Amino acid sequence: MWQKILQNSSFFLSLLQFDCDLAEQYRGAGCSCGGKLHSARYERQPRGGPDDLPIEFNMRESFCCAEEGCRRRTTPPSLRFLGRRVYLGAVVVLVSAMLHGITEKRAKAIREFVGVNQQTLERWREWWQENFTRTQLWKGVRARFVPAVDSSKLPASLLERFGEPTKPEALLAVLRLLTPLTAGSNCAMAISPPA
Repeated sequence: MWQKILQNSSFFLSLLQFDCDLAEQYRGAGCSCGGKLHSARYERQPRGGPDDLPIEFNMRESFCCAEEGCRRRTTPPSLRFLGRRVYLGAVVVLVSAMLHGITEKRAKAIREFVGVNQQTLERWREWWQENFTRTQLWKGVRARFVPAVDSSKLPASLLERFGEPTKPEALLAVLRLLTPLTAGSNCAMAISPPA
């Protein structure tokens, strides 16, 4: 069940490790101006994950160019954070997927378990249905799915394409697909979504 994933500390720690490894790749590549990148991590206060995660989990990897006159910030993609959203990416994906065909009883259980209000749930649904479907990322990857993913049931239909929707592997695949949306605009690398 989806609650088990959201309570699974080892799953979230694997997301942290992925983010750290990815950040090191970005740091090694350096700034687009040729300068060296220095750590410019900052703290986030993500909601929705297990309570026993270490404080490092809340730190967003980011870098700043060391070259005087450049000082450009580079924020690599993340599997933990979905852009500037307060809730963790895994929470946004799973809870949004659970909203399709939802009963009032199930909606109440989701709100109580995650601590998200109805207005936020509605914003998430709108984002998946309207904003996400207009992104360059979605326009570029949707053709890779045969038969086509049902856009009206996002993200549930996307989770289903990567296996059993309640399994961590399917969620991880969707989070990997979304990583280009989580990065700062000055990234020197691009992550290609899985086929």
